[in-house]
Amino acid sequence: MKTSPPHSLKFFLGALLISSAAVCANAFPTLDRVLYVLECMRAHPGPQFEMTSKCSCALDALANELKYDDYVTMSTVSKAMSIGGERGGAIRDAPALESQAKSYRELQTKVEKGCFINSKSR
Repeated sequence: MKTSPPHSLKFFLGALLISSAAVCANAFPTLDRVLYVLECMRAHPGPQFEMTSKCSCALDALANELKYDDYVTMSTVSKAMSIGGERGGAIRDAPALESQAKSYRELQTKVEKGCFINSKSR
């Protein structure tokens, strides 16, 4: 006679699979999460606990929109655009990179707005 697992065990295993899929979809390394939140807080001064929460919210929203590898590429290009002199010129003069930086800045504005971060200081 074949027995099947109890219904509650099936439910538990299904919930576990769903939650683990959500974690994998949002897999930004802890170090990158911390650096993003600190950079956000530096760009948007305010009460520390409030801004920690808002900047964490922004990163979670960003992580839901981008794969980690795309985030690294787009954020690196965006930051490199601000390098002065010849070194930065090579990046600033590349049209394909400009579109990536623009897309990243637009996405940042969107997630900051969604998390109630005042973008005027950026």
